[in-house]
Order: sequence, then C-alpha cells, then structure tokens
Amino acid sequence: MKLKFFIFLLFTSISALAQTKPEVPQKLVVVNSYNQYLASIKINPNNELVEIKKAIPNIKLDIRYATKNNFMQQVMYKQARAFARKPVVESLKKIQQELNKKGLGLKIFDGYRPYKITVEFYKKASDKNFVANPAKGSKHNRGCAVDLTVINLKTGKEVEMATPYDSFSKAAATKYEPVSDVVRKNREYLISVMKKNKLNVLDNEWWHYDFQGWENYDIMDIPFEKL
Repeated sequence: MKLKFFIFLLFTSISALAQTKPEVPQKLVVVNSYNQYLASIKINPNNELVEIKKAIPNIKLDIRYATKNNFMQQVMYKQARAFARKPVVESLKKIQQELNKKGLGLKIFDGYRPYKITVEFYKKASDKNFVANPAKGSKHNRGCAVDLTVINLKTGKEVEMATPYDSFSKAAATKYEPVSDVVRKNREYLISVMKKNKLNVLDNEWWHYDFQGWENYDIMDIPFEKL
C-alpha cells in the first residue's frame, strides 16, 4: 500500500513539473555551431549578424540585458553589444538617416538574442505574453527583431512614450489609449518610419519591431563573444 502511494506521489510530481517546463520540441532546429553559421554566410551573405554600432557609429545603445536593469533583475549578456542580420541593419541605417534630419536618432535596447536566453526568459517571466515561447523561438533568436526607441540628439533623452522599455503593462500596447497627444505622435511616427523600412511593430510592445522575411532565417544560439 505504501509503495502504491509513493508511486502516486512521484507520478503527480512529475506531471506538475511537466506542466511548468517550457515546451521545446525536439524537431526545433537551433544553430549553435559557429562554423555552421560561417558556412551559412558563404551561401547567403544576408545571414551575417552585423554589429549595429559598428555599422551605424552614431546610434546609441542601452543594452539592458548586459546589466541588472531589466525584468530578470540579473545580467543575461556577458557583453553590451547588439547584432542583427545584414538586411535589418541596412534598414536601420536608412531609418537613422531619416531621424537625424529631424534632430532625432535611434536608441537600441536589444537585437539578436541567443536562444538559451529566450529559454531563461520564459522560465522566469511573470507574464508570458511579453516573452517568446521557446517552443517556436523568437524573431530575436533569428537576428530579425530589434527593441528600440527614439532620442533627441541634442539632449540624448528619449522622446516620451506611454511606458518605459520592457514594461509588462497594458499601456505598452501600440494602440493603447488614452495617451497624450505627444505620446501618440511619437508612437505613430516611429511605427511609420520603421514600417517604411520593412520593420513592423509588435502589437503589445511599442518598442519591438520584426523584420519582414524573418521566417527565412535560422534560430541561433551563438553567444556575442563569438561574433
């Protein structure tokens, strides 16, 4: 009788753990070989993960995941760097040039994100609507998503938006109302200039933009130190 009860408890515990574990299918293809990544660039140069700051020197970086100033409250990246696929960076160049004419510029919070970081995010995030499910991977893992905002070049300050970056609130949505006229104008302008350059906003995060054609790129799990 005791043995049956023990088996029942063991089965119950395993079932509970299975429900909380991220659903990562075995068929999901994740590139974690640097040599494999280099080989993909030879086949298609657009596969290159370009360092954004090197390609656009006057762009500003605020890589929160290289600090403890993020929703995880821990350092997730060993280096404060930002990368994206070559076509994505080419679009960001055009956007930066347009913004500069208005005395504005981009500030990048995040770009390419190694897959294992997405797994860690999903485990800890209190609201799963604001993090990608590792079962599918994210556009960040493909080097085809950027988190960003707009700054005033003279002051270096961010233009006003409805929420700070990485806010887990309803106000982070791109169509959230009510907001001030200034916030609405800033939000709409950013969405417009990004969309014109093949980057589309995520509905529930005003700062997150996905590159058109992201599905043509592999999910990557190569750390910044190797790039």
